[in-house]
Amino acid sequence: MITRTKYLLLKPRDASLIDIFCVPFTQDIGVKNFVEQYEVKPAILEGRGIIFVSMFLQKILQSNGRPLSLLGSTMETVLNILGNKNNFGEFLSGLLRGKMKLPDKRLSNFLSIIGLLDKRVELDRKIKPGDSKYFAALTAMASKIAYENKTFIQNVVEKIWKMELLGAYDFFDERHQKYTTQGFMFHDKTTNPDTIVVTFRGTEPFNANDWITDLDISWYKYNGIKGRVHSGFMEALGLKFNGSPLRHCGAYSTITKELKRHFAANHRTRFIVAGHSLGGALAILFPAALVQLKEDSVLKRLEGVYTFGQPKVGDRKFGRFMDEQFERYGVKYYRFIYSNDIVPRLPYDNSVLMYKHFGTCLYIDCFYQRKDVNEELYEKNYCDIMSIVTRRVDALWELARSFILPRIYGLEYKEGLLLKMSRLFGPVFPALPAHNPQEYINATRLANY
Repeated sequence: MITRTKYLLLKPRDASLIDIFCVPFTQDIGVKNFVEQYEVKPAILEGRGIIFVSMFLQKILQSNGRPLSLLGSTMETVLNILGNKNNFGEFLSGLLRGKMKLPDKRLSNFLSIIGLLDKRVELDRKIKPGDSKYFAALTAMASKIAYENKTFIQNVVEKIWKMELLGAYDFFDERHQKYTTQGFMFHDKTTNPDTIVVTFRGTEPFNANDWITDLDISWYKYNGIKGRVHSGFMEALGLKFNGSPLRHCGAYSTITKELKRHFAANHRTRFIVAGHSLGGALAILFPAALVQLKEDSVLKRLEGVYTFGQPKVGDRKFGRFMDEQFERYGVKYYRFIYSNDIVPRLPYDNSVLMYKHFGTCLYIDCFYQRKDVNEELYEKNYCDIMSIVTRRVDALWELARSFILPRIYGLEYKEGLLLKMSRLFGPVFPALPAHNPQEYINATRLANY
């Protein structure tokens, strides 16, 4: 049962398309069965246009989740056959025998769409433990391989990185009967003191549930946390609306329990949290959940939070609250934004929603140069005519840059045919290629910050 504290919950599953199309013309949507709220200011409910867009897009995704997943699965299978000599040979051999054999998605040679766009798994050998860029470069790569299957992750962490994999997890949401959050933990013993890295998987391109969570603008005022927090992200992390953790299946409960076990074995071990996209939102809300549930002993071991292309997770009051907590516990928070990536500009910020970023912003442009930007002004101008033009010019440069980078920095920056082809969509949808984890890996390696 939801405790009596302020909240706004949108429930498009309980609404028909006609209900949703009526939202912009409804005077008091707070009484509708698909909008649950308590003590919400009337001005917030008057933002019917944004509520309509959020619910409409969620409804479309809910209706097309299965075909979207099938499309993504088919594309991955075909590309894994064509892009891997062994898979292609086995497929062709089976086809000639009348037994079509498809690649096993559980094996270490099967790649996700994200992995197919950028097949790199090696860490940058020029960035050593102790270097200022080390954790950023490590977590950017970890955030990319978080999209892969468990066997792939284990092979990379243990055989290529020579580190210890502590666990790779799929977390099941009993309330909605779906897998919501994936992530993995590994132990980096090359640092001093040694460090555990917790990495959350981001939004999968063909996973409707992930996109629904990203598009949801519902919020909740959790007990023990000041300000309003995105309830969808907190629920994906494994916390109920009343703030208590889900048992057994929740990401928060599982990871916290595992961290405590390792801390008991080594009193010097510290940990960092990271993620790309939706994974970045979960990464920054994980310490917020620790604060809420008074896990002081775990917070004292938190070294830093690194996010890449992270959406906003709360209002300005929440940001100030978390800044105070990070200062108290000595936690470093670095939020990377690459060029025209649209996800860090979501949810859209206005007088109704009041979603705000906080922490240290490291904005890297398309030349992989660090720039100081006024985030609020940059976001406000994101859709003006001049920005629309410059984003497309940047996309054309990114396509040209894909041929130039290997000549300057070496073959590890060579882009495959699939990634080059995806850049052809850049001039039409420049914000989408900019969200690719590959850009954040390059940014953490090449930019000065």
